[in-house]
Amino acid sequence: MQKTFTEFSTKAILKIGDEELLSAYKTPKQPELYTFIRTGISPLEIIVDSIPYSIAPNNILVLTTAQYFQFLKGVNVQVYQFNREFYCIKDHDQQVSCAGLLFFGNVHMPIIALNTNEAKKFETLHDVFLDELETKDNIQAEMLRMLMARFIIISTRLLKSKQGFVETVKNTKIDLLREFNMLVEAHFKTQHSVTFYADKLFKSPKTLSNTFAKLNTTPLQIIHERLVLEAKRLLIYTDKAAKEIAYEIGFDDASHLSRLFKKHTATSPSDFKKQHKKIS
Repeated sequence: MQKTFTEFSTKAILKIGDEELLSAYKTPKQPELYTFIRTGISPLEIIVDSIPYSIAPNNILVLTTAQYFQFLKGVNVQVYQFNREFYCIKDHDQQVSCAGLLFFGNVHMPIIALNTNEAKKFETLHDVFLDELETKDNIQAEMLRMLMARFIIISTRLLKSKQGFVETVKNTKIDLLREFNMLVEAHFKTQHSVTFYADKLFKSPKTLSNTFAKLNTTPLQIIHERLVLEAKRLLIYTDKAAKEIAYEIGFDDASHLSRLFKKHTATSPSDFKKQHKKIS
């Protein structure tokens, strides 16, 4: 089952479906759409950025457009996909926007476990979504955006309550982390220094370090982890050589990437690529 809403004036797209909607990802690729998947009564088997996951029943997982996603097995799932034109151009609170906690927190792929009552809420919301998709009038787009906002608000609340680090610090620290992650996502290929991001945030590097220490991370660690993740993606999913990848993500000398990559993975980029080819 797959239902699609399109708004030609804005090029907005919303897709709602089941595992049939995931069949396009039998081979790994980037979704190109923001994606929520809610598991039903059986597990979901997937691979994200070369890492296999078995998602338990009654969970919600969140995927961004940057990740490589592969669908292996699963039934009775509910899938929501939308582009920036559908939701992200609207004015939303920072925590529930497309730059919010679900997409730019400090979790690579948020997975939210639902209890029975929470699962019922999402099931009811899903029925309303499907009903609204059948209602063709001049306020349909706004209604669907309101429903998606509700979906994201509920999911964000649950993430905040279930992810311990969010509840143990003030929102200002989480907001700073989110803004930092957004900037890193936008500039990591060309800017590798903490000073650049600190200047953008009107903070000192020391302030960032002290704040992030309370969140069990550091600004430089976030930058380096994003660089290594991108290198991994390109090594696994493209034919580019390690030297070519190094230049693509802003290293003048391929040996600099090699040292950073080996520090985080205990292997060189070239060996990592060879090892993955053997596995696949």
